[in-house]
Amino acid sequence: MTTIEQLTAEEFSQSKMNTTVCETAVSCKHESYEVDAGYLKHVYAVFERLGFERTNGTDWDVLWAHMYPFRQLYANMIKLKPHQKVNHFPGSGYITQKVDLATSGIPYIPTAFRIPADVPKLLQHLHLHNKSPRQKSNDHRGIVIKTVEELDLQANGTFVQEYVDRPLLVDGYKFDIGVYTIQTSVDPLRVYIYNGDMILRFCPEKYYPFDSAVLDKYVVGDDYLPTWEVPSLKKYFVDYGLSMKDSLSSYLIDNRKDPNKIWKQIEDAIMRVYVIKEPDLIKSVTNYKSRRNFFEMVRFDFAVDDELNVYIMEVIVFIYIIIIVIFIFILANMSPNLSSYHFPPNWILYEQVLFNLFSLVGVGRRIHSDSLLPRTKEEEVMQVTDKNLMVFPNTCAAMNCNSSCVSPSCQLCKPCLMPHTLQELKTAYLEHVNRQDCKRIFPPSMTQEQAKRGIVFENYSPENQLMYRWFQGKCQLDRSWC
Repeated sequence: MTTIEQLTAEEFSQSKMNTTVCETAVSCKHESYEVDAGYLKHVYAVFERLGFERTNGTDWDVLWAHMYPFRQLYANMIKLKPHQKVNHFPGSGYITQKVDLATSGIPYIPTAFRIPADVPKLLQHLHLHNKSPRQKSNDHRGIVIKTVEELDLQANGTFVQEYVDRPLLVDGYKFDIGVYTIQTSVDPLRVYIYNGDMILRFCPEKYYPFDSAVLDKYVVGDDYLPTWEVPSLKKYFVDYGLSMKDSLSSYLIDNRKDPNKIWKQIEDAIMRVYVIKEPDLIKSVTNYKSRRNFFEMVRFDFAVDDELNVYIMEVIVFIYIIIIVIFIFILANMSPNLSSYHFPPNWILYEQVLFNLFSLVGVGRRIHSDSLLPRTKEEEVMQVTDKNLMVFPNTCAAMNCNSSCVSPSCQLCKPCLMPHTLQELKTAYLEHVNRQDCKRIFPPSMTQEQAKRGIVFENYSPENQLMYRWFQGKCQLDRSWC
């Protein structure tokens, strides 16, 4: 391994690896952090266990940036080598920018209006629906419930969103559910969630008697109430060693409620966001040499009402410090807040999330090597070869796909596979076998019986249809692929 030193501010500037929101490598507009102060402790720890080292050189493997790197670092991003990984997708702001998401009309998102542009629509909505609105800034801060009379309808940079009243409470506390979500590909789209656990964050004050002036009753902040301090969940989480997700499921079952209603809606909501926003992502990624250099993890935060309906509150890219660190064997970017500074017991969750993420995207590998760059063709073939990818064998033979590829049924047969499709399938195969506790959200899951009967593809793009059909074919052969 190469021995690496942290870039100084001057070196950072000279190498053009600074970002517009940072005055130096470690000083940002709002707050200043030292790189090794602890905010990246778990990121560093997992990378180092996987054999990575920090570097200020150009021969790196992974770029780990705590801000969107495609503007200031554009010259670097358009020259990425095939093996280099960047932990942001071009255009991901279409998913993580709060006002765009809230006003997009996507199911599971409470109705929202931009201020002042949508004031007429807002007034009409308030006339038709007797609901409490909440006014929010566009930067994930400043949430407060207001009456109609209290709304500032001239406040630029804010939006008004319908408030989810009658929330599901545990021991009287309102809470949200954070789901770590990973996008590995666009066109075709592949999205996973970390299914080993989800983070539960409770408001520090009980919801009733309700008082909109007391934000701690209904807004989850940095100093939230953790799961292990909620009495009804403590027995599961602490005494019986369950995950936060399973602790909540057990509590709901005890109270004659079906937790699967929540988990199914969450998966459907995440899938819908990415499918609806994918055209914007495709436009953004076409500016780059390859779309295979990128991956991104975000956290979807959900509220739940007392009928177990879920609502997307926001999608967090976890921007806490704005630094670019390059690792050799090598790394550079991810943005969720994975610091356990406030709640030390969360370190286990964060490091498992990271370990699963790196395994899924091919950064954490079983192969011992000084780089993600394959050393030989044999090394690649050992991990995945053409026979691992073949599906629909009887159809391929019956349609004589070895002599003609005219039939759409032949698209996934070996004689008809295009080189770029073959490479995409190899990547999808490796993701599946290395996914650990990650669960595929898109292409959607299916049962083996559904795969054999046939599934509906028509609502998806041609590339997504082909990828979905491939998973269908793999599912027919092996239930673990369903």
